[in-house]
Amino acid sequence: MAFVSQRETSETYTFSSRPRAVERRARYREEPSEQTQSHYGNIMYDRRVVRGNTYAQRILPTTTQAELAEMQRQQEQRRKAVARRRAREQVRVKTPEALQGRQHIEVQTELYLEELSNIVMESDAQCQTEAFLDRPNTPLFVPAKSGVDAETQIQDGELFDFDREVQGLLEVLVGKVIEQSLLEVMEEEELACLRAQQRAFEERRNAQLCEVQRLQEQERRHMEEKERRIAQQKEVLKKEKEIAQKIAARAYTQQHLANLVPSIFTSLRCHGFFVDTVQTDVETNFMPWLMNEIHSVLDKRYAARSVLDDIIKEVALKRLPEGTDL
Repeated sequence: MAFVSQRETSETYTFSSRPRAVERRARYREEPSEQTQSHYGNIMYDRRVVRGNTYAQRILPTTTQAELAEMQRQQEQRRKAVARRRAREQVRVKTPEALQGRQHIEVQTELYLEELSNIVMESDAQCQTEAFLDRPNTPLFVPAKSGVDAETQIQDGELFDFDREVQGLLEVLVGKVIEQSLLEVMEEEELACLRAQQRAFEERRNAQLCEVQRLQEQERRHMEEKERRIAQQKEVLKKEKEIAQKIAARAYTQQHLANLVPSIFTSLRCHGFFVDTVQTDVETNFMPWLMNEIHSVLDKRYAARSVLDDIIKEVALKRLPEGTDL
């Protein structure tokens, strides 16, 4: 099998593969355990198959390699710039974090203050160009020659003496290098001092935080002890108040019942709730018996008197003469 594609005017794409026998397939389906795994391929995902129109010419531009190199160079520059920026941010001394409950704000420290705003000044501009589709390239402008040509002769040593002129340049370069070196050394010393100050500040802040935590814990213990003492005092005052109320209630009750008890006993005695056994026996047994005895004696006396009266009357009637009425 061979496949030919015209890639460029003078270049063709050719692919060939060795012939191979077709695998024999069983007439009947085999058992799942006896089936052999077959590998199938999709030519749509085969890298050896050319995509698109095989008859069209594909002419690669001559500047492709140069553009790829330029893109790679730009990507490398961007990567190096990002790495330098990250290294600079790591080396730069940062401001310590704000304490709890506080926050940092941005303050301008420049000599001249300027207004900071997020609003970007915008303006609209319009331009209308004429529609020249096939306008040729503008030729290079060559100004017309004017004036008169003149020339002069310069001898050796008239314009520049290297030994004399280079001395100032060397002094400037050496001074600039020394100044830059001193500035770098001073910057490193300043950064070291800033780091030391930052470490000292962090140590002081950590010590202050520990002291603040200790004072907070002490204050918390004092508050708990104070609340416990206050609760105990309130409990004592509550008990004392209850005892005072009980004492006052008992005194009021005794005072109120001092005159109430005799009157109640008197009333109950009057109503017969408190009974005297002797008096009850006298009233219920002796007095009725006595009255009965008195009545019996009186009845006998009355009977004796009536009998005596009848005898006296009878005697008197006998003694009186006949025909006289009493």
